[in-house]
Amino acid sequence: MAHFEEIERKFLVVGDSFKRLATHSETICQGFLSTDPDRVVRVRVKGKSAYLTIKSRPKANHFAHFEYEMPIPKADAEKLLLLCLPYPIEKERFYVPVEGQDLCFEVDVFHGRLEGLVVAEIELKDENQSFPHLDFLGEEVTGKPQYSNSQLSKIGNLEELENQ
Repeated sequence: MAHFEEIERKFLVVGDSFKRLATHSETICQGFLSTDPDRVVRVRVKGKSAYLTIKSRPKANHFAHFEYEMPIPKADAEKLLLLCLPYPIEKERFYVPVEGQDLCFEVDVFHGRLEGLVVAEIELKDENQSFPHLDFLGEEVTGKPQYSNSQLSKIGNLEELENQ
C-alpha cells in the first residue's frame, strides 16, 4: 500500500447529489501524532482496517506531496489514537467513481465538531491530468492549508474554520 507521491485536488461540496453517485461509503476515524506541515503523521481506522501515514508538505506551486502509508493492526491504531493531538476527526467517506475513467472522487462528510463540512478529493496520476467537474464540486480548496485534515484536527468547531 505504500506509495511515495500523491497528487490530489480538493473541493468544497455543494448539495448532496454525490450520494446517489456513490458506490459505497465507510466510516473513518483519524488522529494526528504530528501536524508539522513538513511531516504530518496520521493514524487512521477505516472500516475494519487501520493505517499509519506520513505526509510531506506539497511541493511549491504543485499538488504533489510525499506520502508513505502502511497497514497496521487495528488494535494498535486504536491505542495510538489515544496519543494523538486533541481533536480526532470523524467522517463518512463516499466513493464516487468517474464514469469511463480510472478516477474516483472521495467525498468526506465530517461529523461531530465539524458537522456540516463536506469536502471532495480526487487523486490524479499527474498534475496536468484532466477530470470532469461534477455538479457537486464547489470552490477548489487545494493548497488552502486550513482544509487539510491535519489542520482541521486542531480546531474546535466549524465556526473557527469559517473565521480563518
